[in-house]
Amino acid sequence: MGPYRVTDYGQFGFIKVAAAAPPVVIADPAANAEAILAAYRNAPDDAAIVLLPELCVTGYTCEDLFATADLRRATSSALGSITEATGGRVLVVGAPWWLDDGRILNCAFVCRDGGILGAVPKVAQPNYEEFYEKRWFASGADIAVMIEGGLGTFPLRTDLVFRLGGTAFGIEICEDLWAPSPPSADLALAGAEILLNLSASTELVAKADYRRDLVRTQSARTLSGYVYAGAGPSESTKDVVFGGHLLAAENGRMLGESRRFDLDGSVLTVEIDCERLRHDRVRNTTFAQSRRPVPPFLVDAGSPPSLATLVRSHSRQPFVPSDESELDARAREILAIQATGLARRARASDAKRLVIGLSGGLDSSLAYLVCLDTLKALGLPPSTVCALTMPGPGTTEHTLASARELARTTGVELREIPIEAAVEQHLADIAHPGDADVTFENVQARERTQILFDTANLTGGIVVGTGDLSELALGWCTFNADQMAGYNVNAGVPKTLIAYLVRWYARHRAGDDLRAVLERVLDTPMTPELVPSEDGEIGQRTEEIIGPYELHDFFLFHFLRRGAGVEKIFTLATRAFADDYPPVEIKHWLGVFFQRFFAQQFKRTTLPPGPKVGTVSLSPRGDWRMPDEASAGALLTVIDNIRIDE
Repeated sequence: MGPYRVTDYGQFGFIKVAAAAPPVVIADPAANAEAILAAYRNAPDDAAIVLLPELCVTGYTCEDLFATADLRRATSSALGSITEATGGRVLVVGAPWWLDDGRILNCAFVCRDGGILGAVPKVAQPNYEEFYEKRWFASGADIAVMIEGGLGTFPLRTDLVFRLGGTAFGIEICEDLWAPSPPSADLALAGAEILLNLSASTELVAKADYRRDLVRTQSARTLSGYVYAGAGPSESTKDVVFGGHLLAAENGRMLGESRRFDLDGSVLTVEIDCERLRHDRVRNTTFAQSRRPVPPFLVDAGSPPSLATLVRSHSRQPFVPSDESELDARAREILAIQATGLARRARASDAKRLVIGLSGGLDSSLAYLVCLDTLKALGLPPSTVCALTMPGPGTTEHTLASARELARTTGVELREIPIEAAVEQHLADIAHPGDADVTFENVQARERTQILFDTANLTGGIVVGTGDLSELALGWCTFNADQMAGYNVNAGVPKTLIAYLVRWYARHRAGDDLRAVLERVLDTPMTPELVPSEDGEIGQRTEEIIGPYELHDFFLFHFLRRGAGVEKIFTLATRAFADDYPPVEIKHWLGVFFQRFFAQQFKRTTLPPGPKVGTVSLSPRGDWRMPDEASAGALLTVIDNIRIDE
């Protein structure tokens, strides 16, 4: 099979936006028009929007020259030249506009295909410290007019929302973002998924950090893609310096930013996932139920150009931070959430013991470490943990030795209860034919769970669950067996993150002996060990049966967190895992994921409690409610119809 090809990533909701801060010649609109059009022409052909800074047609720092007739005439002429030269990409450019009643407005002009579609005036005029805008400009807060003249007929008002194919964008200008009630909030509630800011923000020590936080948090508050273009260092430096800072964020996460202080002009290009933003808005009931503003003035901005290539990358492990320092902080926080949840549950139930089964595998090792942290939080001795290992027909010496060493190196007594005889008796009681089938496997899981719960009853304890989020998504657990617990500390942690947490614990909290055991666990193939092996080695490897967890976690994240459709998930996965999995293999495992995700919902419907640690959770009481009878048929048909070139 050959590669999988996408002709237009726009079908998945991606919109490319380019921001630029070209050099300006102060009070020379004709010269600036040339620089603006050069930036427009140099922007990628598939950019739907090209955004430029505040008042870039004249320069922001013209001061009293804004009141001169010559600058007014030159600006009108330059706007005409700029507008006439626009093609199939939207150009958003800043310029002053002189009303017939004597007021001057600081505006953003939206141009495409040789015409002006609309103009948005600035609402907030800063008039403090180095800013003195009220000397020249009036607020556009209450202005809603139609402009008719040599530049055409177009609306000039603050509530403009521009429809661009399947998405929409709105505009605010510089100080509007700093205001207590930014116009972008109403624009987002009116349907704008992309928010643009033309700015002329001065540079001061640490102001870039503050500006970055404003853009990021406003994108989160409005569940939008927010793109910001600041005026560059060719503005007047009489008392201040401008940096040409270009920024873009998407629902609280920075997509990119430019260098500052580039005298030749800076450029930033990003791709915004509007389909993801739509999903976030639908799921966020606070946004959905917020009072809507007066219906906006809608302007048809046409359709975006085809997006044949996608530069934006998607992490192979979206649950795991790529930055080492962030991973360190995240690991500490996740472990704290898990231990605090277990401590609160143990205290509420007056539990005398924390009963946990140790298999020598990854999940039970992390849950065991959480138990140890819980003891510290409660000030309890190691004897509070009641650790059991229950070797059965499929248990190997390797994993059994790991369980024993894990208990020994942490000073916890390990109870070893073999289950072979009990399993054999039970299979005989139900007249099992003796094959190593699913019944044979589940009998072992249920026998172990029975022992754990009965031990908890005997000792006045609580059973600590070990199954992780990825297993819950795939239903890779036995109903009314390892699916059940008194409290499951791993319920919110996906498999790809489990390994990082154990590795982090080994490096940062474990002594030499415990570190050696944890590294041994990390090197052990994932296995349920429910089928005997002929050579005594691990005979069952989980990922050979249900597929690679790194793929399933990728599917899970983009399905639940990003609301992506199956073809989009497949497309992103082929890009992220191009070096490791051919498209045909990704397609196969994607089908396995959705078939299992839907078929195994009944196990999640009856899940025990456990702490939510990230934005993705499958708790039936919180984040994910789905009928047990829901069908995956429609999604599997879409997957089957994905064409991979021969």
